[in-house]
Amino acid sequence: MQTVVLLIFSNIFMTIAWYGHLKYTDSPLPKVILISWLIAFVEYCFQVPANRIGYAVFSAAQLKTIQEIITLVVFSIFSVVYLHEELKWNHFVGFGLIVLAAFFIFKK
Repeated sequence: MQTVVLLIFSNIFMTIAWYGHLKYTDSPLPKVILISWLIAFVEYCFQVPANRIGYAVFSAAQLKTIQEIITLVVFSIFSVVYLHEELKWNHFVGFGLIVLAAFFIFKK
């Protein structure tokens, strides 16, 4: 559970670093890169311990799968709430296929 919580926080910061600047297209690109890099540093402060702790329980492939599913959930919320973009049926189908892939990755 600790791994999942750390990955959630990591992905929140990652999403902000990668996509938060899209509302500020007038900002100079070097400034946006620097700010995004600083936010990404915080993301790494959660991601690295999450993987270190999680690797005691999960395989690397399972950790990556957990991270990707969390990323999709965090990004979906972010894109609707912050970017005011609509999720469409094809997004849900694609995300569902990724969840199906996760089922097979975790299958013994």
